[in-house]
Amino acid sequence: MSVAALSLGIATYSHAERPVDADAGSSVLVDASEEKFLLRHQLAPNQTVRYKVTHVAKTKTRMNGTEEIANVHTTSVRSWKVRNATDTEMTFDHQIDSVEMTQQNGDKPEVRWDSLKGEQPPAIFSVVAEQIGTPLATVTIDGKGSELKRETHAGSKSSLGMGSLTLTLPAEPVAVGESWSVPSEIQARTDDGQVKTIKIRQVYTLKKVKAGVATIAIKSQTLTPIDQESLRAQVVQQLSNGSVRFDVDNGYLLGKELDWDETVVGFQGAGSMMEYRARMTEELVDADTVKSAAKSSNSRR
Repeated sequence: MSVAALSLGIATYSHAERPVDADAGSSVLVDASEEKFLLRHQLAPNQTVRYKVTHVAKTKTRMNGTEEIANVHTTSVRSWKVRNATDTEMTFDHQIDSVEMTQQNGDKPEVRWDSLKGEQPPAIFSVVAEQIGTPLATVTIDGKGSELKRETHAGSKSSLGMGSLTLTLPAEPVAVGESWSVPSEIQARTDDGQVKTIKIRQVYTLKKVKAGVATIAIKSQTLTPIDQESLRAQVVQQLSNGSVRFDVDNGYLLGKELDWDETVVGFQGAGSMMEYRARMTEELVDADTVKSAAKSSNSRR
Protein backbone atom coordinates (compact mmCIF):
# COMPACT_ATOMS: atom_id res chain seq x y z
CA MET A 1 0.00 0.00 0.00
CA SER A 2 1.56 3.28 -1.05
CA VAL A 3 0.87 6.07 1.42
CA ALA A 4 1.38 8.60 -1.36
CA ALA A 5 -1.79 7.20 -2.87
CA LEU A 6 -3.86 8.06 0.19
CA SER A 7 -6.90 9.91 -1.07
CA LEU A 8 -5.28 11.68 -4.00
CA GLY A 9 -8.15 11.33 -6.50
CA ILE A 10 -10.74 14.12 -6.77
CA ALA A 11 -13.99 13.37 -8.57
CA THR A 12 -16.12 15.90 -10.42
CA TYR A 13 -19.57 16.78 -9.10
CA SER A 14 -22.62 15.52 -10.96
CA HIS A 15 -26.29 16.36 -10.50
CA ALA A 16 -28.07 14.94 -7.46
CA GLU A 17 -29.51 11.46 -7.64
CA ARG A 18 -33.07 10.63 -6.69
CA PRO A 19 -33.51 11.14 -2.91
CA VAL A 20 -32.99 8.05 -0.79
CA ASP A 21 -34.88 7.50 2.44
CA ALA A 22 -32.83 7.60 5.64
CA ASP A 23 -32.46 4.28 7.46
CA ALA A 24 -35.17 3.49 9.97
CA GLY A 25 -34.18 4.66 13.43
CA SER A 26 -31.64 7.23 12.20
CA SER A 27 -31.44 10.30 14.41
CA VAL A 28 -32.33 13.41 12.41
CA LEU A 29 -32.53 17.05 13.44
CA VAL A 30 -35.74 17.82 11.55
CA ASP A 31 -38.02 16.23 9.00
CA ALA A 32 -36.58 16.37 5.47
CA SER A 33 -39.48 18.55 4.31
CA GLU A 34 -38.78 21.25 6.95
CA GLU A 35 -35.13 22.20 6.52
CA LYS A 36 -32.37 21.97 3.95
CA PHE A 37 -28.65 22.45 4.54
CA LEU A 38 -26.15 24.21 2.29
CA LEU A 39 -22.90 22.26 2.57
CA ARG A 40 -19.75 24.16 1.60
CA HIS A 41 -16.00 23.90 2.18
CA GLN A 42 -14.37 26.90 3.86
CA LEU A 43 -10.61 27.50 4.00
CA ALA A 44 -8.56 30.53 5.05
CA PRO A 45 -5.24 31.79 3.62
CA ASN A 46 -2.18 30.33 5.42
CA GLN A 47 -4.40 27.81 7.22
CA THR A 48 -3.17 24.24 7.70
CA VAL A 49 -5.70 21.41 7.97
CA ARG A 50 -4.17 18.17 9.20
CA TYR A 51 -5.60 14.62 9.37
CA LYS A 52 -4.46 11.33 10.87
CA VAL A 53 -5.21 8.44 8.51
CA THR A 54 -5.13 4.78 9.59
CA HIS A 55 -5.45 1.98 7.05
CA VAL A 56 -5.49 -1.70 8.04
CA ALA A 57 -5.89 -4.39 5.35
CA LYS A 58 -5.72 -8.17 5.15
CA THR A 59 -5.71 -9.89 1.77
CA LYS A 60 -5.98 -13.69 1.56
CA THR A 61 -5.42 -15.39 -1.79
CA ARG A 62 -5.73 -19.07 -2.67
CA MET A 63 -4.41 -20.48 -5.95
CA ASN A 64 -3.60 -24.07 -6.91
CA GLY A 65 -4.14 -25.19 -3.32
CA THR A 66 -1.67 -22.65 -1.93
CA GLU A 67 -2.86 -19.93 0.42
CA GLU A 68 -1.05 -16.68 1.13
CA ILE A 69 -1.98 -13.85 3.50
CA ALA A 70 -0.76 -10.25 3.20
CA ASN A 71 -1.21 -7.76 6.03
CA VAL A 72 -0.71 -4.00 5.83
CA HIS A 73 -1.00 -1.42 8.62
CA THR A 74 -0.33 2.22 7.79
CA THR A 75 -0.75 5.29 9.99
CA SER A 76 -0.01 8.61 8.36
CA VAL A 77 -0.54 12.32 8.93
CA ARG A 78 -1.49 14.33 5.87
CA SER A 79 -2.07 18.05 5.59
CA TRP A 80 -3.49 20.76 3.40
CA LYS A 81 -1.45 23.96 3.45
CA VAL A 82 -3.69 26.70 2.10
CA ARG A 83 -2.04 29.13 -0.32
CA ASN A 84 -5.01 31.28 -1.28
CA ALA A 85 -8.71 31.38 -0.46
CA THR A 86 -11.54 33.56 -1.76
CA ASP A 87 -15.31 33.33 -1.71
CA THR A 88 -15.24 31.12 -4.82
CA GLU A 89 -11.87 29.30 -4.90
CA MET A 90 -9.37 27.73 -2.51
CA THR A 91 -5.84 26.57 -3.41
CA PHE A 92 -3.79 24.31 -1.17
CA ASP A 93 -0.74 22.03 -1.20
CA HIS A 94 -1.45 18.44 -0.20
CA GLN A 95 1.38 16.54 1.47
CA ILE A 96 2.18 13.61 3.75
CA ASP A 97 3.86 14.85 6.96
CA SER A 98 4.74 11.49 8.51
CA VAL A 99 4.03 7.79 8.16
CA GLU A 100 4.39 4.57 10.12
CA MET A 101 4.12 1.43 8.00
CA THR A 102 4.01 -2.30 8.66
CA GLN A 103 3.81 -4.94 5.94
CA GLN A 104 3.97 -8.72 5.93
CA ASN A 105 3.51 -11.07 2.98
CA GLY A 106 3.00 -14.78 3.64
CA ASP A 107 5.78 -16.32 5.72
CA LYS A 108 8.22 -13.50 5.04
CA PRO A 109 9.45 -11.41 8.00
CA GLU A 110 7.38 -8.39 8.92
CA VAL A 111 8.78 -5.09 7.61
CA ARG A 112 8.34 -1.93 9.69
CA TRP A 113 9.30 1.70 9.22
CA ASP A 114 8.50 4.94 11.05
CA SER A 115 9.48 8.16 9.29
CA LEU A 116 9.69 10.04 12.61
CA LYS A 117 12.55 7.86 13.89
CA GLY A 118 14.98 9.04 11.23
CA GLU A 119 15.96 5.52 10.16
CA GLN A 120 16.80 4.48 6.60
CA PRO A 121 13.60 3.13 5.01
CA PRO A 122 13.45 -0.45 3.69
CA ALA A 123 13.53 -0.70 -0.09
CA ILE A 124 9.79 -1.41 -0.35
CA PHE A 125 9.04 1.92 1.38
CA SER A 126 11.69 4.02 -0.38
CA VAL A 127 9.30 5.70 -2.82
CA VAL A 128 7.00 6.72 0.02
CA ALA A 129 9.96 8.03 2.03
CA GLU A 130 11.00 10.33 -0.83
CA GLN A 131 7.56 11.94 -0.90
CA ILE A 132 7.20 12.75 2.80
CA GLY A 133 7.26 16.43 3.68
CA THR A 134 7.00 17.70 0.11
CA PRO A 135 3.82 18.72 -1.74
CA LEU A 136 2.29 15.83 -3.66
CA ALA A 137 -0.09 18.14 -5.49
CA THR A 138 -1.30 21.73 -5.59
CA VAL A 139 -5.07 21.71 -5.93
CA THR A 140 -7.68 24.41 -6.49
CA ILE A 141 -11.27 23.64 -5.52
CA ASP A 142 -14.53 25.54 -5.26
CA GLY A 143 -16.85 25.57 -2.27
CA LYS A 144 -18.49 22.30 -3.40
CA GLY A 145 -15.11 20.55 -3.35
CA SER A 146 -15.03 20.19 -7.14
CA GLU A 147 -11.51 20.29 -8.52
CA LEU A 148 -10.87 23.32 -10.73
CA LYS A 149 -7.14 22.82 -11.24
CA ARG A 150 -4.45 20.36 -10.18
CA GLU A 151 -0.69 20.39 -10.50
CA THR A 152 0.70 16.97 -9.56
CA HIS A 153 4.22 17.01 -8.12
CA ALA A 154 4.59 13.40 -6.94
CA GLY A 155 2.62 10.29 -6.16
CA SER A 156 -0.50 9.00 -7.88
CA LYS A 157 -4.10 10.09 -8.39
CA SER A 158 -5.30 6.63 -7.45
CA SER A 159 -7.54 6.71 -4.38
CA LEU A 160 -7.58 2.93 -3.73
CA GLY A 161 -11.16 3.28 -2.57
CA MET A 162 -10.24 5.71 0.18
CA GLY A 163 -12.32 8.43 -1.33
CA SER A 164 -11.42 11.67 -3.01
CA LEU A 165 -9.07 14.22 -1.50
CA THR A 166 -12.01 16.51 -0.82
CA LEU A 167 -15.61 15.63 -0.07
CA THR A 168 -17.69 16.60 -3.12
CA LEU A 169 -20.80 18.44 -1.95
CA PRO A 170 -24.13 19.01 -3.74
CA ALA A 171 -24.76 22.15 -5.78
CA GLU A 172 -28.03 22.90 -3.97
CA PRO A 173 -29.06 22.67 -0.30
CA VAL A 174 -30.10 19.14 0.71
CA ALA A 175 -32.46 17.73 3.31
CA VAL A 176 -31.86 14.73 5.52
CA GLY A 177 -32.47 11.62 3.39
CA GLU A 178 -31.52 13.22 0.07
CA SER A 179 -28.62 11.99 -2.08
CA TRP A 180 -26.18 13.23 -4.72
CA SER A 181 -23.69 11.33 -6.85
CA VAL A 182 -20.19 11.79 -8.26
CA PRO A 183 -18.99 9.90 -11.36
CA SER A 184 -15.53 8.34 -11.39
CA GLU A 185 -13.43 5.82 -13.29
CA ILE A 186 -11.19 2.90 -12.33
CA GLN A 187 -8.46 1.46 -14.54
CA ALA A 188 -8.14 -2.34 -14.44
CA ARG A 189 -6.23 -4.89 -16.53
CA THR A 190 -8.07 -7.68 -18.36
CA ASP A 191 -6.94 -11.31 -18.67
CA ASP A 192 -5.33 -10.54 -22.05
CA GLY A 193 -3.36 -7.59 -20.66
CA GLN A 194 -5.57 -4.79 -21.97
CA VAL A 195 -6.44 -1.80 -19.78
CA LYS A 196 -10.18 -1.43 -19.26
CA THR A 197 -11.94 1.63 -17.87
CA ILE A 198 -14.61 0.80 -15.29
CA LYS A 199 -17.16 3.54 -14.68
CA ILE A 200 -18.43 3.92 -11.13
CA ARG A 201 -20.22 6.53 -9.09
CA GLN A 202 -20.05 7.52 -5.46
CA VAL A 203 -23.50 8.02 -3.96
CA TYR A 204 -23.65 10.32 -0.93
CA THR A 205 -26.68 10.46 1.35
CA LEU A 206 -27.22 13.00 4.12
CA LYS A 207 -28.19 10.80 7.08
CA LYS A 208 -28.48 13.35 9.87
CA VAL A 209 -27.42 16.78 11.09
CA LYS A 210 -26.91 17.20 14.81
CA ALA A 211 -25.12 20.00 16.70
CA GLY A 212 -23.83 21.41 13.43
CA VAL A 213 -22.27 18.12 12.30
CA ALA A 214 -23.56 16.36 9.18
CA THR A 215 -23.23 12.58 8.89
CA ILE A 216 -23.04 11.52 5.25
CA ALA A 217 -23.14 7.92 4.02
CA ILE A 218 -20.91 6.91 1.07
CA LYS A 219 -21.52 3.94 -1.21
CA SER A 220 -19.81 3.09 -4.50
CA GLN A 221 -21.88 1.73 -7.37
CA THR A 222 -20.30 -0.01 -10.37
CA LEU A 223 -21.88 1.10 -13.65
CA THR A 224 -19.76 -0.86 -16.16
CA PRO A 225 -20.67 -4.58 -16.39
CA ILE A 226 -17.78 -6.75 -15.17
CA ASP A 227 -17.58 -10.14 -16.88
CA GLN A 228 -14.17 -11.26 -15.62
CA GLU A 229 -13.51 -12.16 -11.99
CA SER A 230 -9.91 -10.97 -12.37
CA LEU A 231 -11.31 -7.50 -13.07
CA ARG A 232 -13.66 -7.74 -10.12
CA ALA A 233 -10.74 -8.58 -7.81
CA GLN A 234 -9.05 -5.33 -8.82
CA VAL A 235 -12.18 -3.18 -8.66
CA VAL A 236 -13.52 -4.21 -5.23
CA GLN A 237 -10.42 -2.82 -3.51
CA GLN A 238 -11.07 0.60 -5.06
CA LEU A 239 -14.71 1.00 -4.02
CA SER A 240 -15.77 3.09 -1.03
CA ASN A 241 -18.44 2.20 1.53
CA GLY A 242 -18.78 4.02 4.82
CA SER A 243 -19.51 7.47 6.19
CA VAL A 244 -18.02 10.90 6.78
CA ARG A 245 -18.67 13.64 9.34
CA PHE A 246 -18.68 17.23 8.09
CA ASP A 247 -18.70 20.46 10.14
CA VAL A 248 -21.55 22.40 8.53
CA ASP A 249 -20.83 25.71 10.29
CA ASN A 250 -17.06 25.82 9.76
CA GLY A 251 -16.87 23.99 6.44
CA TYR A 252 -14.39 21.15 6.86
CA LEU A 253 -14.22 17.37 7.15
CA LEU A 254 -14.16 16.05 10.72
CA GLY A 255 -13.65 12.36 10.02
CA LYS A 256 -14.16 9.43 7.70
CA GLU A 257 -14.71 5.68 8.15
CA LEU A 258 -14.61 3.20 5.27
CA ASP A 259 -14.85 -0.61 5.39
CA TRP A 260 -14.25 -3.44 2.93
CA ASP A 261 -15.40 -7.07 3.23
CA GLU A 262 -15.11 -8.67 -0.19
CA THR A 263 -14.65 -12.19 -1.56
CA VAL A 264 -13.97 -12.97 -5.23
CA VAL A 265 -13.99 -16.59 -6.43
CA GLY A 266 -12.26 -17.67 -9.64
CA PHE A 267 -10.17 -14.54 -10.18
CA GLN A 268 -7.21 -16.64 -11.39
CA GLY A 269 -8.92 -19.74 -12.71
CA ALA A 270 -10.95 -22.49 -11.08
CA GLY A 271 -10.20 -23.01 -7.41
CA SER A 272 -8.75 -19.54 -6.88
CA MET A 273 -10.17 -17.13 -4.33
CA MET A 274 -9.38 -13.70 -2.93
CA GLU A 275 -10.66 -12.29 0.36
CA TYR A 276 -10.14 -8.61 1.10
CA ARG A 277 -10.87 -7.21 4.57
CA ALA A 278 -9.89 -3.63 5.35
CA ARG A 279 -10.75 -0.53 7.33
CA MET A 280 -9.71 3.08 6.90
CA THR A 281 -10.30 5.89 9.38
CA GLU A 282 -9.44 9.55 9.05
CA GLU A 283 -9.63 12.05 11.91
CA LEU A 284 -9.03 15.78 12.06
CA VAL A 285 -5.99 16.83 14.10
CA ASP A 286 -5.94 20.14 16.01
CA ALA A 287 -9.65 20.78 15.53
CA ASP A 288 -9.60 23.96 17.66
CA THR A 289 -6.95 25.54 15.44
CA VAL A 290 -8.92 24.73 12.30
CA LYS A 291 -12.16 26.08 13.76
CA SER A 292 -10.45 29.33 14.77
CA ALA A 293 -9.08 29.79 11.25
CA ALA A 294 -12.47 29.06 9.70
CA LYS A 295 -14.19 31.65 11.90
CA SER A 296 -11.53 34.20 11.01
CA SER A 297 -12.19 33.52 7.33
CA ASN A 298 -15.95 33.89 7.82
CA SER A 299 -15.53 37.26 9.53
CA ARG A 300 -13.88 38.65 6.39
CA ARG A 301 -16.70 37.54 4.08
